[in-house]
Amino acid sequence: MTMPTNASAAAHALTDVTASDSTLRRFLHGLPGVDAVGLEGRAASLGTRSIKTTAKAFAIDLAISMVDLTTLEGADTPGKVRALGAKAVRPDPTDRTVPPTAAVCVYPDMVATAKEAVAGSSVKVASVATAFPAGRAALGVKLADVRDAVEAGTDEVDMVIDRGAFLAGNYMKVYDEIVAVKEACGAARLKVIFETGELSTYDNIRRASWLGMLGGADFIKTSTGKVAVNATPANTLLMLEAVRDFRAQTGIQVGVKPAGGIRTTKDAIKFLVLVNETAGEDWLDNHWFRFGASSLLNDLLMQRQKLATGRYSGPDYVTVD
Repeated sequence: MTMPTNASAAAHALTDVTASDSTLRRFLHGLPGVDAVGLEGRAASLGTRSIKTTAKAFAIDLAISMVDLTTLEGADTPGKVRALGAKAVRPDPTDRTVPPTAAVCVYPDMVATAKEAVAGSSVKVASVATAFPAGRAALGVKLADVRDAVEAGTDEVDMVIDRGAFLAGNYMKVYDEIVAVKEACGAARLKVIFETGELSTYDNIRRASWLGMLGGADFIKTSTGKVAVNATPANTLLMLEAVRDFRAQTGIQVGVKPAGGIRTTKDAIKFLVLVNETAGEDWLDNHWFRFGASSLLNDLLMQRQKLATGRYSGPDYVTVD
């Protein structure tokens, strides 16, 4: 049996769901309700799993390879982006066995600079778009933002959904925007950001996850990193359940990216356990799972050196982002 492998196949498999606003609403509100106590309890339980030394070394390298090294500040300069690109390609200049990160994530106007900085490596360039982080702009403006990034050579686009429309129950508007952005992405992979901290309930996060996947998301992403509540083990677990169930129903695999607030190696390993125990080993790869973080990389490098040498490095061992 040949499984569907793209968004059009998913649309065919779930044609009735997206046929109208009423059918889409009926589907999303027909998803099983989330047991908040059970979800948080399972996330907490999985976070207590102990990791042996050899497994920890593997997990650290895997986590490094999953980092989207990110700078999304108004004060970003070409020099800062070039430095970030160099760090992504070779996180530890003294140790060539350290894997490169998955990507560098920047604003659209910095894509060309980032592409030059990572040229010849496996590191991808990701660009936020669609009036990031608030998403408060007309669709034409959002699509122009995406096209600018694509024309500059981005490999991936991180879009934000219209949370106002979603919370007002205008699901078809959100769906149509995702479909339009996906089309504008061309060959670039699309990450759809929900800003879970603004969605209020776990039920809404589940609905947003399915809405993003129905619209053609290659990744679903928790947050922009610009609000108080970002990635948590519970909301990431919920999204991992969604991608697992979506693949079971459609045959299409979608990635997950928790972003914001993941700062330590201990945190990263907890998330990797969530991935393994919920979605499975197929997602333990940077093509399907990412960390939206920058300070995390420094801690991963320091913990990696401690495993290798038995001691922590000095304060000048890693760069300060």
